[in-house]
Amino acid sequence: MSEGTVSRFPIKFTIDGVGEVEGQLIRHLAPRTVEAILRKLPLEGRSALWKEEVYFEIPVKMGKEKAKPTVEKGQIAFWPMSSALCIFYGESQPYSPVSIVGQITKNLELFEQVKSGTKIKVEKI
Repeated sequence: MSEGTVSRFPIKFTIDGVGEVEGQLIRHLAPRTVEAILRKLPLEGRSALWKEEVYFEIPVKMGKEKAKPTVEKGQIAFWPMSSALCIFYGESQPYSPVSIVGQITKNLELFEQVKSGTKIKVEKI
């Protein structure tokens, strides 16, 4: 789905030296957290890796919202413990419960090439 609706917001991840990945933030999954992230866009951070997950700290401070201990491949989540945005590109699970905030829609496999410390920019499409 390429157009934004009132509940789905298209976003783009620009990964230095790797390429672009498209996704969407989905309001009903964690409404307060999604709104807080949208207000901070565009933003960027330096990647860290955990199993088959890329995450990076963002300037959003939120507690758990509908937090889950498990995720599915391709999901975007907010990790309250580290104020981080997480992208799950493989079969790994989060270190601790996360608030699911969206889904990758295109080029998920590019996250497999991310190295620790890579700059990632997130912006609305």
